[in-house]
Amino acid sequence: MVDPFQRTVSYLRVSVTDRCDFRCSYCMSENMTFLPRQDLLTLEELERLCAAFIAKGVRKLRLTGGEPLVRKNIMSLVRALGRKIGSGLDELTMTTNGSQLAQFAEELHDCGVRRINVSLDTLSPEKFRQITRRGDFYKVMDGIDAAQRAGLLVKLNAVALKDQNSDEMPDLIRFAHGRGMDMTIIETMPMGDVEEDRTDRYLPLSQLRDELERHFTMTDTSYATGGPARYVTVQETGGRLGFITPMTHNFCESCNRVRLTCTGTLFMCLGQSDAADLRLVIRASDDDDVLFAAIDDAIARKPKGHDFLIERNNRKPSVLRHMSVTGG
Repeated sequence: MVDPFQRTVSYLRVSVTDRCDFRCSYCMSENMTFLPRQDLLTLEELERLCAAFIAKGVRKLRLTGGEPLVRKNIMSLVRALGRKIGSGLDELTMTTNGSQLAQFAEELHDCGVRRINVSLDTLSPEKFRQITRRGDFYKVMDGIDAAQRAGLLVKLNAVALKDQNSDEMPDLIRFAHGRGMDMTIIETMPMGDVEEDRTDRYLPLSQLRDELERHFTMTDTSYATGGPARYVTVQETGGRLGFITPMTHNFCESCNRVRLTCTGTLFMCLGQSDAADLRLVIRASDDDDVLFAAIDDAIARKPKGHDFLIERNNRKPSVLRHMSVTGG
């Protein structure tokens, strides 16, 4: 699959549910209204769509949410997709908040998953509860322990939040690298109404990197995982640190991914609203050629880049849908 700007699309992110057992302040409003369960694709329909994308050239597939591991019977989908590794699919990964990892880590590894991303924005249990509004820090720590025991490579994702966790970033980096985990820091993105002015929390990573250089010696590297992060090596820890900068330095020129929601909506760009309704296609026909044609039509509309913008005293998000709906 090649888009109008000659970028090869080989990476599919799939949101298997919009539901989550956390309510992270930068991702959701506290009183979220989730999609009716009847609006969601069945796990069999998700498998069919993923198989179609693999047939069309997707080599990396990441399951996301919401929180993917709260979806009932989700491991049946993971196991089915894991069987496609080596038969078109190179890698199956997952992004999780870690709350359910203690239960599922070994089974994830058994299904062929080798790498996962765990979202962790603080090492303070009290601040963790504040940011997530209801999460249990120690449960996530148990999940990380279980994942590493199971043989999963864990990468930590942390959203940089001004005046909330920015002072903790050196300790988070030392914690991750001390446990043999890479870490990626992410700029907050203007998606969905989260009941606050985002400029209160927005921290440009260019500014954060300047602050981190007072603690660490960082050297740019060409290392890449297929995602948007730009990595450095940290001399003092020996670990890798990534920066995802959709606001200050977007990564659109190398975008190789599209996002499929749990309702079968395909978004060709995280920061644009144009989408293709693949649920309508698969429920209208069992003919994969019809589905392939719909995918081709969508890829032909993939835009050059996003229009994210965070403005002071403007609570209106650049994109109305929440990240949890799109697949974070």
